[in-house]
Amino acid sequence: MKLDILAFGAHPDDIELSCGATIAKEVSLGKKVGVIDLTRGELGTRGSAELRDKEAAKAAEILGVSVRENLAFSDGFFMNDRKHQLEVIKMIRKYKPEIVLCNAIDDRHIDHPKGSKLVSDACFLSGLLKIETEVEGKQQEKWRPKQVYHYIQWKNIEPDFVVNVTGFMDLKMKSVLAYSSQFYNPDSKEPETPITSKNFNESINYRAKDLGRLIDVDFAEGFTTERYVAVENLSKLI
Repeated sequence: MKLDILAFGAHPDDIELSCGATIAKEVSLGKKVGVIDLTRGELGTRGSAELRDKEAAKAAEILGVSVRENLAFSDGFFMNDRKHQLEVIKMIRKYKPEIVLCNAIDDRHIDHPKGSKLVSDACFLSGLLKIETEVEGKQQEKWRPKQVYHYIQWKNIEPDFVVNVTGFMDLKMKSVLAYSSQFYNPDSKEPETPITSKNFNESINYRAKDLGRLIDVDFAEGFTTERYVAVENLSKLI
């Protein structure tokens, strides 16, 4: 299956939190979107890997993505090395996306910048003919996405561009809250974490509102890019 967009996240819920509304919008526009989780989030303070699997499947259904896979790398300990790069390359060549979305280039959690660089490097390497990969007994063809964009996570990194996601925040929040074990629940007896507060839940909405304010829309999500963002002409700008 060829996809238009392939989103990678170091952990299940990274994508929903950071660019869930953008994905929902692209799906509504007829784009085929897939999600690849690098780990199962097994080091998460709350819940379990098995519960995260179920939550991720529910979130994917809410967003309407075409496919979701998990590479089951070691949470917290995966590396940007040949072994892991080859596994990511296999996914890129399998789905042949035009656009890849991946983790923030700098962030609080060590897996986020690590996953960001891993996926970015794999996107380049995937376009090299002499790197051979095989999936299900079939030799894969080289493929390099046209664009690699990094979504914004914990840190308020200045975006290079923003996407108007007005009308899609409800779907985003439903997909986020599909991870019911991870976020604010006043009745939970599990330990508190930086993402379990009521303020964190509210921050998802007010960050999107603030980015939207800056471009004169209701809500927006921000991204950084590795290349200049080009427009066909000045009238294409919002």
